Amino acid sequence: MTTRTIRLLLADDQALVRGALAALLNLEPDLEVVGEVGSGDAVVDAVRDKRPDVALLDVEMPGMDGLEATAAVKAAFPEVRVLIVTTFGRPGFVRRAVQAGAAGFVVKDTPARQLADAVRRVHAGLRVVDPALAADSLVAGESPLTVRETDVLRAARDGASVATIAATLFLSEGTVRNHLSSAIGKTGAANRAGAVAIATDNGWL
Repeated sequence: MTTRTIRLLLADDQALVRGALAALLNLEPDLEVVGEVGSGDAVVDAVRDKRPDVALLDVEMPGMDGLEATAAVKAAFPEVRVLIVTTFGRPGFVRRAVQAGAAGFVVKDTPARQLADAVRRVHAGLRVVDPALAADSLVAGESPLTVRETDVLRAARDGASVATIAATLFLSEGTVRNHLSSAIGKTGAANRAGAVAIATDNGWL
C-alpha cells in the first residue's frame, strides 16, 4: 500500500535556514515541501494556495510572528496542523503556541530524523513538544502580565519614549507609566529595560 505524501509549508525569515530545512525534509520519501515563505504575513495566503497538511513556522518573523500566524491559520484552516520550529526555545512561547493552536513545538537544532518524525506525529493528530521545553514551561507558568502590560512592554522593546508608546497604543502617558510600573513590579525588574528583558526571556512578549 502506498503511503500518501505529507505536504509541508515552511515559514522562516532566514532563507538559508528555510532552504536547509526544505532540503532535509524533502529527503524523506513521505514528505514534500510544497511552499516556502519568509514572513508571518504571507502564511495564511500560502496555506490557501498550497494546501499543506502541516505548516512549520518559526516564531520570530517580520510582520505577523509565528504564534499570531498559527492562530490565523487555525482560524481559517482548522484542518492544517502547525509545528513550531524555532531557535527561540523559551518556555512562555511553548504555552502561547499551544494556546494559539499549534500541535507541536521543537527547536531548530533537533536532529533531522527527529524533526521528520515530529512532522509525521503531528500529521497523525498527536501533540509533539520538546521534553525539556515542556518541563520548563510548567515551571515558568503563565505570564503574570495583563494584555495591556504586555502591549506596553512590547512597544517599549526598542527604547521608545512614554509619549511614543502612548501615541502608538492610543493610551494616555499616565496610563502607560502605570502599566510599565506594574510590569516592572510583576517581573521583579529594576527598570523597564529589565522588565522587557525578563519578559522576553520567558517568552511572554
